[in-house]
Amino acid sequence: MKRGSFAFIVSAFLIGGLAGYLLAGPPSSPVQVVENATSEPASLQPASFQDSPGDDISSSRQNAITRAVAEVSPAVVGINVTSVRQYRRWSPWGDDPFFRQFFGDQMYTQQVQSLGSGFLVSSDGYILTNDHVAGNAAEITVTMTSGEKYEAELVGNDQLSDVALLKINGAKLPFLRLGNSDDVIIGEWAIAFGNPFGLFDISDKPTVTVGVVSATNMNLRTQGGRSYRGMIQTDASINSGNSGGPLVNSVGEVIGLNSVIYTPNEGSVGVGFSIPINRVKTIMEELRRTGKVNRDFNTGLEVHAVDGRVARYFGLERAEGVIVSDVEAGSPGDRGGFKAGDIILEVHGEKIDNETTLISILDSAKPGSILPVKVWRSREVVELKLRMEKKSI
Repeated sequence: MKRGSFAFIVSAFLIGGLAGYLLAGPPSSPVQVVENATSEPASLQPASFQDSPGDDISSSRQNAITRAVAEVSPAVVGINVTSVRQYRRWSPWGDDPFFRQFFGDQMYTQQVQSLGSGFLVSSDGYILTNDHVAGNAAEITVTMTSGEKYEAELVGNDQLSDVALLKINGAKLPFLRLGNSDDVIIGEWAIAFGNPFGLFDISDKPTVTVGVVSATNMNLRTQGGRSYRGMIQTDASINSGNSGGPLVNSVGEVIGLNSVIYTPNEGSVGVGFSIPINRVKTIMEELRRTGKVNRDFNTGLEVHAVDGRVARYFGLERAEGVIVSDVEAGSPGDRGGFKAGDIILEVHGEKIDNETTLISILDSAKPGSILPVKVWRSREVVELKLRMEKKSI
């Protein structure tokens, strides 16, 4: 066979193969965008899309992360707060009660500017954020990604859970879909949105950081009267000003409310914590209805913190739990078999560090529910049950 004939045959084979590929089309993409089947306008719908399990985050510039960012960003807001704080003026006599009777407490007030983040949860302008961002606000200004600014009303706040609900006057606003934080997977993608260091005001866009869910059910120490239990830990960078922003998964569902960072060196070290959104949902609905969280449960138990001296006296290896100092006759605690001197170590499987932790656990229980309780009595663990009942009026 001549060289020219061989070249012609090879060329024909290659051209024929290419033509077959073009007629068949490229391989189908493993990514499917699922639109929300509803009669409402698309602008009123929260993020509602799914990515295939085979979607490779690193295979394309357009992936699950970029789609989530595009869907979520319009509903994230920057929050600027003016609050009034009270301070005690320094006195050359210190806190001497003799001089205080003549000169008083020497208190003064001062306006303080601060900032944080939030996100819309309804098309008519309800916004979730942290209590430590807006709970003591005198004035609240909300900035949208469109550049529009709104004066916000504080609908309600709860210091213990660190949740606040705001309201702006608007309609057809973008809002986010709240996910299921009980279904969070350790190691799945986590995307944090917020307003670190006031950068939102520069570009009217939230800052986005990406990481994974590092751990779940993390119990932190009580801070400033706020209890952080069952938290979601992430290594998505969370900095000052990110508080109140959403933590979302790769399909754009909110799984947490960014609230706490671990800062041993006064900066983000990749250890941040978010309040699980399932807990936030319950708080949010009560704030919307009444403006506060009703914690009028009647346990009939009076408790106090356990220090080292009390722990040694009762035979505990370390100071933990809370000690029951009094039990009201006929109360749920009395009917549950509690006695003065019992040290409550655990409630519903969670360790008790102090009174605030106990109140937080009791608050998350529904009226009528029965909580298993472990107490330290006569140098051994005794298991009791406590029925949650509302106080009678």
